[in-house]
Amino acid sequence: MNRKRVTLLAAAAAVYTVAAWMVAPGFYDGFGPAAPYNWVCPPAQAGSNIKPSSGHLSINVIGGVSDANSAFTNDGQIVIGFLPGAFSATGKSSISVDITPLTTCPNPPGVKLVTNVYQITANATLKQPANLEMVFSNLLPAPNNIYIADNPTGPYRQLQSQPTRPFVLQAQTSSLGYFAAGYSAASPPPGAVTVGGGQLLPVVAAALIVVVVLGGLPLAIMRRRRSGGAEGEEEEDDDEG
Repeated sequence: MNRKRVTLLAAAAAVYTVAAWMVAPGFYDGFGPAAPYNWVCPPAQAGSNIKPSSGHLSINVIGGVSDANSAFTNDGQIVIGFLPGAFSATGKSSISVDITPLTTCPNPPGVKLVTNVYQITANATLKQPANLEMVFSNLLPAPNNIYIADNPTGPYRQLQSQPTRPFVLQAQTSSLGYFAAGYSAASPPPGAVTVGGGQLLPVVAAALIVVVVLGGLPLAIMRRRRSGGAEGEEEEDDDEG
């Protein structure tokens, strides 16, 4: 990345910081951090961690047709929804669906996974596409797709995915297996610009904002002290008068 781009980024960070200092309280309402992600293999910056949970669902079968229902983990990090008749339910009175986080963190070739890997199983064959939603963390680069594999080590196939709300990806799947969210290892996530060493531009931006904020704190403190001192001198002059 050239020096001009870095300079523009630094200027943008400075403008953002000044604007943040000037606005009234409440400016950040609605921009709260994502809920902590429950990791199998937490990144170093995650701090304390709770292990991810599993999920189980029993779907009723009436007249040979499975009901509409959704299976999800207790922590809500993955949800899969089924339409009526989504399963081949001949001869069954109910269908069991289980979601289990993998206890390891595979590193398949060609794909960078940034969430836990979850295995979804059922005791019936899926015959209609199911809707899948996966939550991801703000501690790692955002994924652009949900991937599926028949084996935890891969290969992982890309599902056409889209964001539905902050930190959530949605996709449809015609089969069950192992699921995780990530992006192609050959390139960074969409919108991310790499710099020397392969680090992502958002990391540089965050670091610059922190530097600008920390650099501005002493100046702000000095100004407030001077303002307080000036007010004190005016009060003394009034008393003498």
